[in-house]
Amino acid sequence: MAHLPLLVQHFPEMQLTAMLRVTNPMRIPTRRSEVWRHAKMTDDHYFTPKALEKMQKDLERLTSVERPRAAEEVHRTKQMGDLSENAAYQEAKVELRRINDRITILDQRLKHAVVIEKGQDDGKIRIGSTVTLYVNGKQTSFEILGSHETNPGKGRISHLSPLGQLLLGRTEGESVTLHHDGRAIEYGIISVA
Repeated sequence: MAHLPLLVQHFPEMQLTAMLRVTNPMRIPTRRSEVWRHAKMTDDHYFTPKALEKMQKDLERLTSVERPRAAEEVHRTKQMGDLSENAAYQEAKVELRRINDRITILDQRLKHAVVIEKGQDDGKIRIGSTVTLYVNGKQTSFEILGSHETNPGKGRISHLSPLGQLLLGRTEGESVTLHHDGRAIEYGIISVA
């Protein structure tokens, strides 16, 4: 207990000095949903034009169709009676909150979106480039995109991934070495498009 701070409090009216040992400093509680929401809003903002169009359609659908329907359901179930024991009302509120959270996330992503454009033909690997690599005797192609659109199985990797970070700024003919799980994997860059 010697590592905990001591607080000295003086009470002049009682001619008393008290020494208090702080044993448990207060911690502000954090909900998992708040951490998740903050993480979603702070990641990278790179999107292809196709992904931006899809997000705009989703936002339009949520605001014009799903939110009004959910708000009407909340209103309908609210009129059923006692709100403290009304499970349908509680469920309708949760659904409306989920829709509103999704709208907020999409709105923030669209406000801060950076469009990934192709056409930089200087030979350097950038976000949006398609790279053909030689690794372990095989040729593999990857498209380097933002973290929201990745799918390594389909050849789409994030620019924030370990391999994506190694490849950015490199040119055709170079090679990079990725250290993973105690082994080194060498990737040769065959072509950049």
